[in-house]
Amino acid sequence: MVFKRLMQAMGVGGPSVETVLTNPNCRPGGHLEGRVQVVGGEHDTDIEYVALGLVTRVEVESGDSEYQTTQEFHRQQLTGPFRLAAGQRYDVPFRFEVPWETPLTELYGQHLHGMTMGLRTELEVARAVDKGDLDAVAVHPLPAQERILEGLLRLGFRFARADVERGHIYGVQQHLPFYQEIEFYPAPQYAGGINQLELTFVTNPRHIQVVLEIDKRGGLFTEGRDAFGRFTVEHATAHQTDWAAQLDGWLRQSLQRRGLFS
Repeated sequence: MVFKRLMQAMGVGGPSVETVLTNPNCRPGGHLEGRVQVVGGEHDTDIEYVALGLVTRVEVESGDSEYQTTQEFHRQQLTGPFRLAAGQRYDVPFRFEVPWETPLTELYGQHLHGMTMGLRTELEVARAVDKGDLDAVAVHPLPAQERILEGLLRLGFRFARADVERGHIYGVQQHLPFYQEIEFYPAPQYAGGINQLELTFVTNPRHIQVVLEIDKRGGLFTEGRDAFGRFTVEHATAHQTDWAAQLDGWLRQSLQRRGLFS
């Protein structure tokens, strides 16, 4: 699949940029490939650089208020300075690395409601920076993530929505300045004790840190508060676990401790 965007970089007569993604689908820890085509305008232009940035929408809590903002969380500069002649075409192939902690946007071919992810091309000419619209990117689960998600679905949990929240989860090794929460409606057998289940993946090349939260409570991911479940899954051994049975056991044990499940 080829995804194209054409923007005018610096007003009438200036250079234009076309970004072509070979495939907009990727996984955390993977990469996106394609090329950026810069076409000269009506006059010679000194380009300072061409860069790409991976961008998502993040929820930010500030005091008693909450707002959303667009945040770039990974950046790759493709070129240094170069001179672009009038009408000249300059192609820049790229291989853009996708961070391991990148939030997911797709599950079993369906877009996760609430998620936005895109690759933005940036061009600087004469100290003026043009940041174009986003080229949509689809981030699919890794095999280990997919097995855990599949376990919840097998138990009867239903996907509700997902979002990205600025901040760090206490006790979890995290590099990006935000984390994703994937929210589920409870399965019927837990409905008496669970209003909502939230799942967070924090991933690195070797393993996935998984955080589960029962019932959204303000300030849960701060020191002195306990999340329902926090465990580590190795990529290489995730397929050896019956995740439906494992998650069911953890859920029942946690609810029983709270007196919410007999």
